[in-house]
Amino acid sequence: MQALASALEVPAYAGRPVVQVRLPALLVSIFPGATRRLELQAATVDELMDALDARWPGMRDRLCDSTPAVRKHINVFVDGVRVGLDARLVHGAEVYVLTAISGG
Repeated sequence: MQALASALEVPAYAGRPVVQVRLPALLVSIFPGATRRLELQAATVDELMDALDARWPGMRDRLCDSTPAVRKHINVFVDGVRVGLDARLVHGAEVYVLTAISGG
């Protein structure tokens, strides 16, 4: 009976996890209409980059290079762990996109 109940519960996000995304202020400032906090559906960080680019064309190029990989001075953290484009996302994950800070 419990297995039947679980099978009937179809999540609203229909397969792809819904994740919370935080973007850096500097990045948001160059894309009109972009917000620092948003929810997206993506199964991997790579898909998340595509979803950002679909909303704000050119954003993926700011965050990723052509190899493809996350750019050298950009860091992506999922639930506190630094990850690459191949990282899998789970429902409710918190994804932070941060720019590196350097100086002397």
